[in-house]
Amino acid sequence: LRPRQGTRDHPPAQAALRDRLLGAVVSCFKRHGAAAIDTPVLELRETLMGKYGEDSKLIYELQDQGGELLALRYDLTVPFARYLAMNKVTNMKRYHVAKVYRRDNPATTRGRYREFYQCDFDIAGQFDPMIPDAECLKIVHEILSDLQLGDFVIKVNDRRILNGVFAVCGVPESKFLPACSTVDKLDKVPWEEVRSEMVGEKGLSPEAADRIGEYVQLHGGLDLIEQLLQDPKLSQNKLAKEGLGDMKLLFEYLTLFGITGKISFDLSLARGLDYYTGVIFEAVLLQQENEHVEELVGVGSVAGGGRYDGLVGMFDPKGRKVPCVGVSIGIERIFSILEQRLEASGEKLRTTETQVLVATPQKHLLAARLKLISELWDAGIKAEMLYRKDPKLLKQLQYCEDTGIPLAAIVGEQELEDGVVKLRDVATREEVRM
Repeated sequence: LRPRQGTRDHPPAQAALRDRLLGAVVSCFKRHGAAAIDTPVLELRETLMGKYGEDSKLIYELQDQGGELLALRYDLTVPFARYLAMNKVTNMKRYHVAKVYRRDNPATTRGRYREFYQCDFDIAGQFDPMIPDAECLKIVHEILSDLQLGDFVIKVNDRRILNGVFAVCGVPESKFLPACSTVDKLDKVPWEEVRSEMVGEKGLSPEAADRIGEYVQLHGGLDLIEQLLQDPKLSQNKLAKEGLGDMKLLFEYLTLFGITGKISFDLSLARGLDYYTGVIFEAVLLQQENEHVEELVGVGSVAGGGRYDGLVGMFDPKGRKVPCVGVSIGIERIFSILEQRLEASGEKLRTTETQVLVATPQKHLLAARLKLISELWDAGIKAEMLYRKDPKLLKQLQYCEDTGIPLAAIVGEQELEDGVVKLRDVATREEVRM
């Protein structure tokens, strides 16, 4: 017996690590003023279809249930947009931590499963340009710095700049999205392969593909934005000009946040999802320079997101739009890195939070243990005892060592007579009577 392909059980040590990890992410979301929401794991099939581009084939569809065609949620963004439209909410800052489902080929890369957690933070509402977008990038920077995963870079681009590039390179508008999903592969395969897919599968002319190549291989910072604003072809394109103007503004805000050292304006960043309309970003871990290099190379993207101003309107009967920008933290990938690190260090992670074990040194003292442990529980203290009437003291202390319980509260006949408890520090073996 084993879990189904692409899913996994989490034994206590893994569950404790995951808890710690999710706690760090959620505390950052709360620090930025987000409220939590939850949505059902089931959505109408039509809610999900047509929102994810080529990835729609990975949606888990369910059999007809009483006339409803349902599917398992693929991410937390589309359900959020549906929630906003359904409840006529036009302004919200929310986070959502929950499992999502993809009918993926789970063996493809490490940290890729059919069932996995997503941790999303989104800002919905009509605000001045790039202020919420800058905060989303700051959140990614805070979380990745806080988790000490090593060096990382946050790549930033804008769908409007990409579409502008496609337009000035002679790509017909009907082929923008297919061209986008091909460019998105540039971080995994060399330009030659991307070019041949554009020409062979996506039907772009070789000249258009070559022109695109001149742009999508560029990356930099404010200097590159300035350079492209001066570009004779690109500056004539309304979309690209808008996108570059906003990108310049974004970099000004990121400079004020003091994080531009980790940000790269990267024209090859496309993000394959169809619903993005403006700024897009992705955080990538850089190769770890330590003795576990071979294990940690190629972890790839650990966070991503962007602006999706049209998604809520798709669910609103009157097509009312609610601009949104958000970020998703790739908790599974981060988890697999931290898990490997823990294994390599040989450090044992405590799986419980027990503070004290109630112990007795002689026989016939079960009643004393039960009374004392009950008092501790009622006082909010995390306490345990062994489920034996007359356990040996050595065995009780050994249990503390094995599970990392720091203190033992010992009540023997003498302690009962004196109305005290002997508190033992398990590590140092020091004892005090209280």
